[in-house]
Amino acid sequence: MNDNQLLRYSRQIMLPLCDIEGQQKLLAARVLIVGAGGLGSPAAIYLAAGGVGNITIYDDDEVDLSNLQRQIAHHTSDIGTDKVISTRQTLNKLNPDVNVRAVKQRLVGEQLDYEVIDADVVLDCSDNFSTRFAINEACVKHQTALVSGAAIRFEGQVSVFTPGRNNSPCYNCLYNSDGEEQQNCATHGVIAPITGIVGSIQALEAMKLIIAIGEALTGRLLLIDGLTMEFNSMKLRKNPACPTCGK
Repeated sequence: MNDNQLLRYSRQIMLPLCDIEGQQKLLAARVLIVGAGGLGSPAAIYLAAGGVGNITIYDDDEVDLSNLQRQIAHHTSDIGTDKVISTRQTLNKLNPDVNVRAVKQRLVGEQLDYEVIDADVVLDCSDNFSTRFAINEACVKHQTALVSGAAIRFEGQVSVFTPGRNNSPCYNCLYNSDGEEQQNCATHGVIAPITGIVGSIQALEAMKLIIAIGEALTGRLLLIDGLTMEFNSMKLRKNPACPTCGK
């Protein structure tokens, strides 16, 4: 690290659990973020600010006026711009040392496999079940850590899946891929800050996984109720009959 980096990350480096060694792990890390919306925006911003050296962002959408209520990586002047480009510009202004790859396309098939293999941690910040199940399947296949988040109305949830480690369940152990109702912000609404809370927790969990500190949300589902401001943790168990990770 150079002098500027030592100063930029000094508040993290002074943490005994992080120190210079942990910061160097962050600088060398590769994180894949799927979705540059309400969750992907705060997650990407905090990962870049914290010094995660290589961030790849996939999203196939453009910035719309209705996004600006919660998708904080985008600005009014970005309306009509690709979300991944807008996000990259924001991250580059915040921390020009971070290498940000912005890809405007839906991440599926062989490309999904390729990106998951290349990543140290994957953040699922998407808003539809088909994408979530596909990401989960690829992470299980290649044993890549997955940080999953969701937010709707006044509620949020976060979990971590570490295939092949700690007897971790997978996303499919938690949710059945058959007959899930499509729920997203466009159809059910969402209060702005809940997306920031969930995305920030996803960033924190990713950084903990990279540095290898603390206790991740592996095997637990964190439930957030923004109306009562209650945080509850529910234990998750690996499903032996899971079609994705079961025997």
